[in-house]
Amino acid sequence: MAKSISKMALWNLGFRPFFLGAAIFAIVSMTFWMGVYVLQLPLPITGISTFQWHAHEMIYGFAMAVIAGFLLTAVKNWTGVQTLYGSGLLGLFALWTAPRILFLFGTPWIFIAGFFDLLFALGLIGSILHPIIKVKQWKQLGIIAILVLLTAANGCFYLGAAGLIEQGAFFGIHGGLFLIIGLILVIGRRVLPFFIEVGVGYRVKLFNSKWLDLAIIVLYIAFLIAEVLVRNPWMIALTALGLLIANSARLVGWHTKGIWQKPLLWSLFIAFIWINLGFLLLAVNVFLNLPNIVVLHAFSVGGIGLMILSMIARVILGHTGRNIQNPPKAVTVFLIVLIVGAIFRVIAPLLAEDYYVFWVATSQILWIAAFSMFLITYFPMLVGPRIDGQFG
Repeated sequence: MAKSISKMALWNLGFRPFFLGAAIFAIVSMTFWMGVYVLQLPLPITGISTFQWHAHEMIYGFAMAVIAGFLLTAVKNWTGVQTLYGSGLLGLFALWTAPRILFLFGTPWIFIAGFFDLLFALGLIGSILHPIIKVKQWKQLGIIAILVLLTAANGCFYLGAAGLIEQGAFFGIHGGLFLIIGLILVIGRRVLPFFIEVGVGYRVKLFNSKWLDLAIIVLYIAFLIAEVLVRNPWMIALTALGLLIANSARLVGWHTKGIWQKPLLWSLFIAFIWINLGFLLLAVNVFLNLPNIVVLHAFSVGGIGLMILSMIARVILGHTGRNIQNPPKAVTVFLIVLIVGAIFRVIAPLLAEDYYVFWVATSQILWIAAFSMFLITYFPMLVGPRIDGQFG
């Protein structure tokens, strides 16, 4: 039986509510964090630090919403099986929304938030595992494994906040951050070369190496263990250096001059460069003793933030029946604004640490501006039906 097409399409496919929710939360959460960090507004937080409160919500609130929207949409394409829509999708979105609202008030309801947060993660895993098993696409189980590890890391965060696991909050935040970077490297290998080959406007065949892919996977597992569990500076530096070299070689193979004419291509490429910058900073950190929080923001703002903003801007166009080769003019503007924000958050503090709070505040304002422009531009696309009349 054909699904009806209505003017309100928000619950038709996973990318719609979760990308919208992520964009709104990116603005609201960063505004709250600016109030707490820059303006020193009071917030009742116990069991964790204010920095961990902020980091948790950007990882398991903002980034996880985008991951959910992307996978619910992508798995439908990969398997040909309909993923959650309608009331089922509304229910999963509600499980994501509840802890986000509770966390905005600090930690008085942290364990209620944790219950819904972990229930959301389990619901997401079940929602995308079902179609994968149904068509026996076992190659997708690697992504499921990363989601399971993300759920476990989030569980560690809450157990740490309860005082049941020593350094549980650290495991949750560092584990979550670098598992998402790993997910970007895995999915990026699938989609970025394809996007470039079909999007530059001329015939090109990019270079990919199975040996390079395998090396990156092995190096990344070693790096994750070194960074999150072992905490040995030299192991972190050496594995980060290996990933820097391997990922740089991969980007050289993916480069073609036509990407610099397409904002939805050069932004993805630059996001990978930011991730490489993060690996570079980790590699040299044994000699320079850089501020760890600055290094981590190369991954989080420049890598994850820019990757997310660029990817969702593209996915929404494609999955609402629009031309991905002709994005709205605002796309170039808000992508550049976010890149400048990443420069203020990472590069500026390394050059002039005395103005650290000013750099952070400037970066926060630019982050809010970028996602506000995105929201204004893409809101009608997210809530309205596909322009080609199809369901989705």
